[in-house]
Amino acid sequence: MNNTYQSTITKEEIAELPLIKFTGEIIVIDNKEKLDKIIPFLKNEKILGFDTETRPAFKKGLIYNVALLQLSSNEKAYLFRLNKIGLPNSLKEILNDENILKVGIAIRDDIRILQKLNYFEPNAFIGLQKFVKQFNIENNGMKKLVAIVLKSRISKSQQLSNWGNETLTQAQLDYAATDAWVCYKIYEVLNHI
Repeated sequence: MNNTYQSTITKEEIAELPLIKFTGEIIVIDNKEKLDKIIPFLKNEKILGFDTETRPAFKKGLIYNVALLQLSSNEKAYLFRLNKIGLPNSLKEILNDENILKVGIAIRDDIRILQKLNYFEPNAFIGLQKFVKQFNIENNGMKKLVAIVLKSRISKSQQLSNWGNETLTQAQLDYAATDAWVCYKIYEVLNHI
């Protein structure tokens, strides 16, 4: 097993690293026709990076439903506008599928909020926070894992943007695709795939 990763990293060290973002194809799915076209491609994937985005609530007691589900391979990032299409059964089947690994960070919370839209049994999910412990990596937030494993940094500038907007900006699309893609890449690098 490769234990050549540093266990922690400072903000200063991260600031020195090159900025990366997803450069593959970003596919936004906001209607049933697009969804039906994409599902067969997803069923052929073996590993997908996984993440969600929810509109932030700045008032106490105000909670928004999850707005976006991101699933990413190395070449394609699929961004599902859940605020427009909900969590259809065909997409739920991908989340249930034992033959497709879904790799993410803080996945327990993401799964719980997705289950509120349409209950599913989560199968083949890998939480990177737990997974990286075998490599003696202590820092397990997304920014720090990207820095430690991929020797890069990512922008989190869109994190608190409005994910429920009618149209997402290019910056939001890049951010959302990158968040799911880096989960895929971290898993790929750690496993020498």
